[in-house]
Amino acid sequence: MIPAAPVKILAFYLPQYHPIPENDSWWGKGFTEWTNVARAKPLFKNHHQPNLPGELGFYDLRVPEVREAQADLARTYGIDGFCYWHYWFGNGKQLLERPFQEILRSGNPDFPFCLAWANQSWTGIWHGLQNQVLIEQLYPGEKDYIDHFYHVLRAFRDPRYIIIKNKPVFVVFTPDCLPDPPRFTMLWNELAMKEGFDGIFFIGIHQLYWEHKKDGFDEKTIHQPGQIVDVYNAKKPKEKFPFLMNRSKKSRPEIFPYRGLVESYDCCAFEEKDFIPTIVPGWDNTPRSRYSGWVFHGSTPELFKQHLRNGIDHVVKRKPGEKILFIKSWNEWAEGNYLEPDARWGRAYLEALAEVKNSFSIV
Repeated sequence: MIPAAPVKILAFYLPQYHPIPENDSWWGKGFTEWTNVARAKPLFKNHHQPNLPGELGFYDLRVPEVREAQADLARTYGIDGFCYWHYWFGNGKQLLERPFQEILRSGNPDFPFCLAWANQSWTGIWHGLQNQVLIEQLYPGEKDYIDHFYHVLRAFRDPRYIIIKNKPVFVVFTPDCLPDPPRFTMLWNELAMKEGFDGIFFIGIHQLYWEHKKDGFDEKTIHQPGQIVDVYNAKKPKEKFPFLMNRSKKSRPEIFPYRGLVESYDCCAFEEKDFIPTIVPGWDNTPRSRYSGWVFHGSTPELFKQHLRNGIDHVVKRKPGEKILFIKSWNEWAEGNYLEPDARWGRAYLEALAEVKNSFSIV
């Protein structure tokens, strides 16, 4: 067990690893994220694909023992909680909700968590179907906001839910997609106070230079490849993020050096105390999108340690009670960003995390 450290590390968690009727219809019977992972191919020299799971195997998240094993690993190596992606498309429509609902009902695993609302339409863009909307994200109005709040209230009241200043932590993936962000946050804060909380601790994921306080968000973070490239370009506008090699758009995916990401994403672009770093162990979404994908090439556990150390060093300087760092992700295998053991590195990334976290806990 890793000793207590001055930073709470939360890992985003994808609940995609079980079949649902919608994915059966769109992609074929039995489709899960593993379908993309297993069929991935190397697309350029020294491109490592497929990235296959290690000791947890091609798991099914309907199996409670799988969820227990994930939490045991995360706890052992210093993850303080999972941030489960949550899908609410409006009018009560959800997808991939079964694993989290079973976690709520069963009380297991006994491991802290919070929710992140992935408020985007599902399209076929990552599968080469750019103009096809599979399911649209809707915002029907205030009643739907209220219904949404009371749907997640049971989670907020769970003793495992992550609370800051008597406010449940709730992450919103694209705050700017909300028709009226201040109205949404104000309404949920009012509802939370009626239910005995002091409001909601809203964290928004956004591009650079978003005035999050005006929209009612407590803090903000930034991730996804395009946003990370923006961070680099904002710091070094005359040195655009370098490609590893020249290529034709039809012959290779976009390729960037993971080392460049580590060296640029050191939080210096964000002086404000309300910024929460999001660290990525890697990125390669070619299992989903092949030549339309992006690859941050050359990730290693040693480089990940440097990336994580930079993030934690930023966070420890902040005031007590709000020291959070996100890792994206625990298990986004088809995006090439995951901490779970794989066939190539085993537990090396988890061991790197534990080493860095332990070094801060004993300072």
